[in-house]
Amino acid sequence: MSDNSTAIFGYNSLSFELIAQLVKKQTKIIILDSDPEKIELAKKNQLIAYQLDYRQDDDLIEIGIGSTLNTLFCFLEHDSENVFLTLSARSLDKNINIISLVSHPESAEKLFSAGANRVIDPYEICSNKVYQLLSKPHLTWLLDHVVFGRADLNMAEITIPENSILDKTSTQNLCIHEKYNLFLIGVVDKELGEKLYFSLGEQDHMLDVGDILVILGAHRDIKHFKKEIGIID
Repeated sequence: MSDNSTAIFGYNSLSFELIAQLVKKQTKIIILDSDPEKIELAKKNQLIAYQLDYRQDDDLIEIGIGSTLNTLFCFLEHDSENVFLTLSARSLDKNINIISLVSHPESAEKLFSAGANRVIDPYEICSNKVYQLLSKPHLTWLLDHVVFGRADLNMAEITIPENSILDKTSTQNLCIHEKYNLFLIGVVDKELGEKLYFSLGEQDHMLDVGDILVILGAHRDIKHFKKEIGIID
């Protein structure tokens, strides 16, 4: 196996877009799954893929954990599987970068305790946005120095609804951290297209109904913020 490679456990709808983004960046990746049919599908898509039982330490060592692998994405479908995989990988390699998805916010603390560097809720933000955010140096700094270690950490895309208090509000005047304990990552301004404008060091935006806020914070704080701006879940 090549040096400085990335492994993705789980070939499923949660990982497809992330894989596509990594392939575009010519990142050295391998796909791992216990289902032989999924491995055959990955190979048909011209990906390097191996059938593997994540519960066996010998198999984890063989694919490079503890030696050639430097990044591990845990995209298995159940939180319990990702917790087990994270715990096993961390016990084999104290330096590997582990990024795990979580289906239920209450499982995030278990993943951090097991050794995950970052925990992301895939139902709050699609996989391609996850890749984009993690690949931005200034956002990596934000995750590492400002919110690293918070158990309940989620990214959310929030569309401003009709009659919201945010309509015609400047992003500079949101004070989202002081009021709601959240971090504003960026804004998709509907008048400017589909591009995500990062809030760190970029231009101010006047918000309108239909614009999308990308925020980072605890699940309960995100839920409270949604309610405050007129979104009823």
